[in-house]
Amino acid sequence: MILRSNSIIVFGAICRAVWNTGLEQRREYRRRGAWINYVDQARQLAEAKKDPLCGWLTIAPSHILQQTLRDLERACKTHGTWKVRWRSKARTAPSFRFPDPKQIRVERLNRRWGRVLLPKLGWVRFRWTRPLGGAIRNATVVRDGGRWYVAFCVEDGVAEVPPNGKSAVGVDLGVAVAVATSDGVMHDREFVTAGEQRRMRRLQQRLARSRRVHGRARQSKRRDAVRAQMGRLHARIRARRTDFAAQTAHYLTTEHGLVVVEDLRVTNITRSARGTAEQPGVNVRQKAGLNRAVLNKGWGGFLLALDHAARCHGATVVKVNPAYTSQRCSRCGHVDAKSRKSQAGFVCVGCGYRDNADVNAAKNILAAGLAVTGRGGLAVGRPLKRQPPGRLVA
Repeated sequence: MILRSNSIIVFGAICRAVWNTGLEQRREYRRRGAWINYVDQARQLAEAKKDPLCGWLTIAPSHILQQTLRDLERACKTHGTWKVRWRSKARTAPSFRFPDPKQIRVERLNRRWGRVLLPKLGWVRFRWTRPLGGAIRNATVVRDGGRWYVAFCVEDGVAEVPPNGKSAVGVDLGVAVAVATSDGVMHDREFVTAGEQRRMRRLQQRLARSRRVHGRARQSKRRDAVRAQMGRLHARIRARRTDFAAQTAHYLTTEHGLVVVEDLRVTNITRSARGTAEQPGVNVRQKAGLNRAVLNKGWGGFLLALDHAARCHGATVVKVNPAYTSQRCSRCGHVDAKSRKSQAGFVCVGCGYRDNADVNAAKNILAAGLAVTGRGGLAVGRPLKRQPPGRLVA
């Protein structure tokens, strides 16, 4: 994408400053037992633009600054003021959104290129990768892996897809194999090659040896160059992971009408076991390795892609309790940790049933999902209707 990088970098820096200032203001109000909302902050932002000391706020369009405050208010309402994170210059990718569709114009130049008219940026060329498919509602500019991207939110006008009426399938998420289904299909791919692992290790060593400049506005040029190379490598890995999640979710939702998955809390699963200085954790290094393996498989991104694909293809996603799904025999229902002989081997100590451990877990997940939907609920709260009880035989 060809963009006016200097102006866009300035816009991203101003939005980051507005976000951090607004967050600190909200926290200060909470310390005093008061509350401030978007309306008050937007009014104070308009007054700050008139101050000569804050004249740099007038460089960026007003709409993207107001949208930043709206996003901040939504984040504080969803996660709480104290759990919302700061936007760091080094760790947070710059991004901002143009919310007014009347100020956005898109034209296609040829098969590969198009251009978009954005406030205070003018006409900006971009690589045309897919048709818009609807009326533009907003445009978001973000930087990822050293490249700038523009994403358009469109109103496609597509009605809700009716249920496709196909068979059900259970899905088990794992570390050795990313996705295993109850019908025995394994979905997995290599996200990081051996060469990329060696390159990442060398870059991390170079980053550790590069000089960190204190008391200045920026880091050393060598350190910036190493961080840029690491960012491009991480972006390539993320692209593979996103592509795998989209393709697998598309396959499951087009071939099946009911997809049953575990109700996993990935954030809690990958939480560090380091503990505190007074109560240090145990097996910290082993837990850190497990966390990296889970995050490398992209469970959270796959579940998000599965929900999105299900709405587009007439499938239903049901989440069930993951407790004992890997220890229960899918044939006799016996639960015993000793049945899990290895990572991939499952031999029931009760009936002797043998199967792949991930496939056996997927069958248990499917059975739990069918039991939930058979009672009229979708694993959220208590079902509204019940199956009629079976007739008792004397």
